[in-house]
Amino acid sequence: MNVYFISGMGADGRLFRNTRLPEGFQMHFVTWITPDDKDTIATYASRLVEQIDTTQPFALVGVSLGGIMAVEIAKISSPVATVIVGSIPVAAHLPRYYVTLGRSLGLLRVLPGSVFKRAAKIKRYFTRESHTDRRLVWQMIDESDGDFLIWAMKAVLRWENKELPPSLWHIHGSRDMVFPIMLTRPSHTIRRSGHLAIITHAEEVNGILRDIFTSRGAQLMVG
Repeated sequence: MNVYFISGMGADGRLFRNTRLPEGFQMHFVTWITPDDKDTIATYASRLVEQIDTTQPFALVGVSLGGIMAVEIAKISSPVATVIVGSIPVAAHLPRYYVTLGRSLGLLRVLPGSVFKRAAKIKRYFTRESHTDRRLVWQMIDESDGDFLIWAMKAVLRWENKELPPSLWHIHGSRDMVFPIMLTRPSHTIRRSGHLAIITHAEEVNGILRDIFTSRGAQLMVG
């Protein structure tokens, strides 16, 4: 079965370098495209779905922003399973101070994307990735599109989803600082993990993915 992976903001398929799927499941990476000026999360996700072969059984795995996109894609397609990691399934789980700061200070209208890229790189000094993984994250941030980052942050702040798609699983780090765990309701918690559990706790995440994709329920839906 095809499993489509959607990375986080400022990242790409390299984010899943430590991810392993059970035998019989093939990894594919959805790539970010240039958003239209008027794109919302929902309209952008409707264009990402063009990269997915929906004529065959498939599953979605999304990290952070990719998890939000996976939720929206699942609403307009029929994945066997949707798994979000370090993300949120509905807008109500977004920290209120994000919206307050973004709207009251207007920073997203006046600061260039390079400022946010620099801040994202500095933050990595205080996270738990290995030196090798940290260098990879820095590289992905360097190569990311600053304009896309600005659009994505605005779009997330304006996201209004209230609907949970069927067959949704949610993996979350207990120390996630981007989407605090006390504001959401994950199905699986990775203890002592931050926002990038997909990298720092890959073995635990891989075990959960294996359980989800080889479960009796998933097999019945595929068959």
